[in-house]
Amino acid sequence: MPKLIQAEDVVTNFYTYEGVVKALNKVGLVVDHGATFGLVGESGCGKSVMVRSMMRIVQEPGQIEGGKVVLFFNGDQQQEAVDLLQQSEAYMEDLRGNHISMIFQEPNAALNPIMSIGDQISESFLFHRKKEMSKKILEDLSADDCRVFLPLKKLQQTLYTIAADNPKSFILIICSKIPILSLWQRRLKREALQRSIDIIRKLSISNPSETVHRYPHNLSGGMKQRIVIAIALACHPMLLIADEATSNLDVTIQAQILELLKDLKKTEIASILLITHDLGIVAETCDRVGVMYAGNLCEVADVEKLFQNPQHPYTKALLESVPKFSQEGRLRSIDGAVPNLVSPPSGCRFHPRCSHAMEICKQTFPEEIEIEENHMVACHLYVK
Repeated sequence: MPKLIQAEDVVTNFYTYEGVVKALNKVGLVVDHGATFGLVGESGCGKSVMVRSMMRIVQEPGQIEGGKVVLFFNGDQQQEAVDLLQQSEAYMEDLRGNHISMIFQEPNAALNPIMSIGDQISESFLFHRKKEMSKKILEDLSADDCRVFLPLKKLQQTLYTIAADNPKSFILIICSKIPILSLWQRRLKREALQRSIDIIRKLSISNPSETVHRYPHNLSGGMKQRIVIAIALACHPMLLIADEATSNLDVTIQAQILELLKDLKKTEIASILLITHDLGIVAETCDRVGVMYAGNLCEVADVEKLFQNPQHPYTKALLESVPKFSQEGRLRSIDGAVPNLVSPPSGCRFHPRCSHAMEICKQTFPEEIEIEENHMVACHLYVK
């Protein structure tokens, strides 16, 4: 299966008054085209920081200080590869929401309370699809013989021709500042609103024509999450990143959202990077899974291999701490606590809590090795 995105040795630190928080310590992962990759671990292990680093939306005082994030575009003749950490911010603004989209953990924080649902979804189309929509409007204007006053029609055709060629043209910027000339944008907004209605309908939201005129406070938690998904899917991204997308929903709505993501991957998007602390969700939805601990990736494997034959001591402990249907006796827990990443343990960061810790674990960070096909582990137990 071809790669879609590959992160290598990503280092992200946060410079706080207490010291430097070493959030990511040379983390790498690969999401294949057409696959769902699950990233799991305890709260604070660096899952969200990892995907924010990949999209270059780490907030201050965080800084990405090393590594590569290579996105592979499938061209007609050859595969184009771009290192996102080396691109300009203007390039990333065009990429975000267009080729890579993200569903954030809390829909209330992701949605603007004073903007209608339709306006919030339309923003994606107006930012990324203005050229495409302008071409469609030009076709409609050519077919419209009598509804538009001829000089006005000629003016609109001229402006939409410019927009179809270069949506960021200086002429369009000037026209948008002049009240009479700015009316040309009305058709664009109507087209974006219609596309917003269409995508809401695809997400099985009832009364889409009415929903676009509502505000976030008019919707339930599950509906808000669907709207956030609609915004993320507006431009048919190659990669959808879901950051704890179902953590604040009840079990029934959670199952509906996960089923929706499965269906969308078949038709709307190429791959999904799913961040969660729920191993049950990973088992149901993912093809491959990576386990993170304290800013490091411990183990990566196909989901069946990881659940049937976990190799890293932390992965084993994590699976043993999950309640089972046939649970007898007390549930096992992981001794100790997650380390403070201002002053993380030397060597392997899990060694203070590991029952298999050796002297080398305290001194040297283990390299990632392949113990079997497509099964990677970073642990000194497997170094020959």
